[in-house]
Amino acid sequence: MEKIKAYLLAKSIGLYLNLLSYVKPEKASLLAYRFFTEPRTGRLEKHNLPAVLKDNFHETLVHGELQFQTYLWPGNENVILLVHGWESNASRWENLIPHLLKSGSTIVAIDAPAHGLSSGKELNLVMYADIIEATAKQFKPQFLVGHSVGAAACIYYQSKYQNPDVRKIVSLGAPSDLKVIFRNYVSLLSLNERMSSLMERYFLDRFRFKIEDFSARIFSASLKTRGIIAHDTNDDVVSFDEAKKIAGSWKNATFIETSGLGHSLHDDALYQKVSDFLFNE
Repeated sequence: MEKIKAYLLAKSIGLYLNLLSYVKPEKASLLAYRFFTEPRTGRLEKHNLPAVLKDNFHETLVHGELQFQTYLWPGNENVILLVHGWESNASRWENLIPHLLKSGSTIVAIDAPAHGLSSGKELNLVMYADIIEATAKQFKPQFLVGHSVGAAACIYYQSKYQNPDVRKIVSLGAPSDLKVIFRNYVSLLSLNERMSSLMERYFLDRFRFKIEDFSARIFSASLKTRGIIAHDTNDDVVSFDEAKKIAGSWKNATFIETSGLGHSLHDDALYQKVSDFLFNE
């Protein structure tokens, strides 16, 4: 029943946007973008934090008009930055953190804009990369670990900023091409060609890039940083083909194929490989 309701809601929104595109195209473009970039879940409440986030140091950083939450597990001079994905928050790292703590490293996790305890109503990769940069200036991480959209943001961040302090990046379940995500969105809402074109124009006007040019496959080609790309063949959120695109252009990365872990990739054996890569290779 819930799936039927969600399906009908998506199609109703799409029909409204299609009709609006002929009457008020600018408003239609803005609304379509908002639906595309506003998460529905992933928020946290200060009085009811998950256990993994309760007993550590919290610090709120400011970037422009955004306030974003960081969580700190103090350790040695090795600093790891954890970057979660869409409609998630820093608590998603609960299973990985114990493996990383064994190294004695300092661990920093962030809540993305519009997620966790951070402010904002939208999230896009440009914004996420800027948040990573603000966090990097504060904590000076040598290692980046990202999941899903967070992993794509790490790749884009390093491509854009070329941070010399970052030595290794771990990408877990990352999407590659924004064009693929965009097409899925268009299909989900059954947007017509006019509405689809209006959205593409909106992205070009706002971010100065074409949707097809915004790709982790393209960004990773410029990376000199060592990396791991892990993706599950049974991922029903981000296609396994997306990982192969990234692996094909990131020359200094190792591709790890898993099976049966789904999009979350929660697995002690995989997390041990991540830890070994960060500290023993």
